[in-house]
Amino acid sequence: MQHIVSKTLRKDKDERYQTVKSLLVDLKSLKQRLEFEIELERSAPASERAGMEEFRIPASSGRSGEAKTSPPEGSTLSTRPASSVEYLISGIKQHKRGAALALAVLLLAIGIGYWVLIHRSSSVTTIQSIAVLPFENQNHDPDTDYLSDGLTENIINNLTQLPSLRVIPRSSVFHYKGRETDSMTAGRELGVRAVLTGRIMQRGDNLVVSAELVDIRDNKQLWGEQYSRKVSDALVLQQEISRQISERLRLKLTGEEQKLLNKGGTNDAEAYQFYMKGRYYWNKRGASGSLQKAIDQFQQAAQKDPNYALAYVGLADSYGLLEEYTGDQGIETLQKARAFAERALQIDNSLGEAHSALALAYEALWLWDDAEREYRLSISFNPNYPTAHHWHGEYLLWMGRDDEGLAELKRAQELDPLSLVINMWLAETYFRKGDTDAAIKQSNKVLELERDFPRSHRLLGIVYLRQGRYEEAIAELQKGTDLSGRASGSLADLGYAYGVWGQPTEAVAIIKELEQKYARHETHAWDIAAVYSGLGDRDQAFAWLEKDFRAHSTSLPAITIGNSFDSLRNDPRYADLLRRMGLRS
Repeated sequence: MQHIVSKTLRKDKDERYQTVKSLLVDLKSLKQRLEFEIELERSAPASERAGMEEFRIPASSGRSGEAKTSPPEGSTLSTRPASSVEYLISGIKQHKRGAALALAVLLLAIGIGYWVLIHRSSSVTTIQSIAVLPFENQNHDPDTDYLSDGLTENIINNLTQLPSLRVIPRSSVFHYKGRETDSMTAGRELGVRAVLTGRIMQRGDNLVVSAELVDIRDNKQLWGEQYSRKVSDALVLQQEISRQISERLRLKLTGEEQKLLNKGGTNDAEAYQFYMKGRYYWNKRGASGSLQKAIDQFQQAAQKDPNYALAYVGLADSYGLLEEYTGDQGIETLQKARAFAERALQIDNSLGEAHSALALAYEALWLWDDAEREYRLSISFNPNYPTAHHWHGEYLLWMGRDDEGLAELKRAQELDPLSLVINMWLAETYFRKGDTDAAIKQSNKVLELERDFPRSHRLLGIVYLRQGRYEEAIAELQKGTDLSGRASGSLADLGYAYGVWGQPTEAVAIIKELEQKYARHETHAWDIAAVYSGLGDRDQAFAWLEKDFRAHSTSLPAITIGNSFDSLRNDPRYADLLRRMGLRS
């Protein structure tokens, strides 16, 4: 009986009875055993039964009653208090007839009770999806945004390392920053079971942080806490919040999974502060000077803790995108991106973000096989990292593997449903595959998320241009150019459209504007080549593309999917250019 009760109450559900039938089998065996012992006693001679009674210790007569008989001389009577289970077993041994009858009556009751217990326990399900909404900066001071944004992002990154948990990435949840959206609405829109919200206030060197975790299914608070810490303790704070969230979500973490909550991280509070500022600037990389500020902060983080793997990932990410956002071309920049990614992997070879950063560096260096290997490693180590799927999807499109690229981009969108960039890559891929209706529909979805997103207007303009709807095309492309602040890519598409439509004066004016940007290292040569392609001037188009080839531009391989270069693809110079980059035509 003691074995049965103990097994029924085990903490680990896998060690309990898995079915009521198994419990009943053991109970019936016990009942049969007791009945046999009763029959055995009844058939024993009177002298033996008297001997049995002489050494039996009866139950006490009351709460403080004494035993009526003493143990045999020389024996020891334990004074340790009996447990509830032991008391039950003692009673069964003393009253076997009654126990046998009671067991017969209680079999059904215990079975039903156990069934209820099992089903009640199974209803407490593990929550497998979560969104961490941007923590509200109650100081309303842009200079402390890095704290609220950084705390949010690092909790997201920590939880993303757990393979059993789907975590909505930063780019989707930051769609809600500064918006009056309740957690229930956000949770439903993002398709998650739980939502974490929080507020942060800095008072001098002190931080006051409050956080609340809500189950979206029944609008029930799973956990809430308020913390008062020093600013220097922000590192410990984000680790503590991550750990407590995993506990409240009922995630059973192994020792190795506990370590994942700070994977690639640091124990140096000052290094962590520098890293948070670096990521803050990196996420604002479209603003002038932001990437260089990010590099400065990541460098200081690495100097404070030379084994801070994520600091080196930040440096690799920054140098890998430097040309795209600043026009700063040069093989030296790309070699730095590669070196920093390799340093991160020396510290932690299982860090998915580091493999993605190295893949991007290899891609920029036109080392295509190495890039694909690193993308696959990144995804194998962190299957829920949307950036890896996104960048790998782009790579596959450049390789001409459109179906594979589309599948990767769809996976990236599943993981990061509100990312404007990923959604636009999907729209552009639909257009590339000839599905203009899907391209228009996807572009309009992005505009529903962000009505002033320039890239959506650019693609709509190119689609209309392909359909011969020239005035509508120019209107959309002009709107995209204005919204982008006359960014080079938008200007190139507008100039290309003017050329195709037969408006050379407007196209040449845009060429002059782009040439001035090129002289200031603010654009790529291929943007100017695109306008010449629209004008039908192939010689000038290839002359400018050759400039990018000599500079080893990271963007040049994108001509394989660029709509502006369709008219050049049957020219032998196009196939030769791709061959020299190691690409197939």
